[in-house]
Amino acid sequence: MKFTESKEKGPHAAFDALIGDWAGTTRTWFEPNVVADESPMSGTIRPVLDGRFLLHEYKGSLDGKSFDGIAIFGFDLLTQKFQAAWVDSFHMSTGILFSEGEAGERFNVLGSYFAGEGNPRWGWRTEIEQTDNDNIVISAYNISPEGEEAIATETRYSRKV
Repeated sequence: MKFTESKEKGPHAAFDALIGDWAGTTRTWFEPNVVADESPMSGTIRPVLDGRFLLHEYKGSLDGKSFDGIAIFGFDLLTQKFQAAWVDSFHMSTGILFSEGEAGERFNVLGSYFAGEGNPRWGWRTEIEQTDNDNIVISAYNISPEGEEAIATETRYSRKV
């Protein structure tokens, strides 16, 4: 598939539905089944480089402390995989989380992060679900070195009008 074809009816065309200004709520878990925080979140998702990628810039807070983040989402036509690069001022310190995932009905990527000297890396899975034209859910899951997955964050966005 060529990029022009993907923009017309492929994965890049599906990205168009995510473009816009968004507001909602983010819930954060540090341990299973215990919501540690629920706070407002706002973000903008816009196309970059002629729609090859989406740039998600967002602002929120956790425990009353503000933070910012940026994610770049894409679909590599050569490998047929979704890709993401993510940074923010709360979760990532000075690292960049790179993620990749198979093509499917929704954006779903898997990466890993450094959990400290002498500790094995943990997995991080991010998915984006568009529930309708004006609502999306961005969910992220921690994956322990043993493979156990638990929700870490969930942002429920509604399109700003």
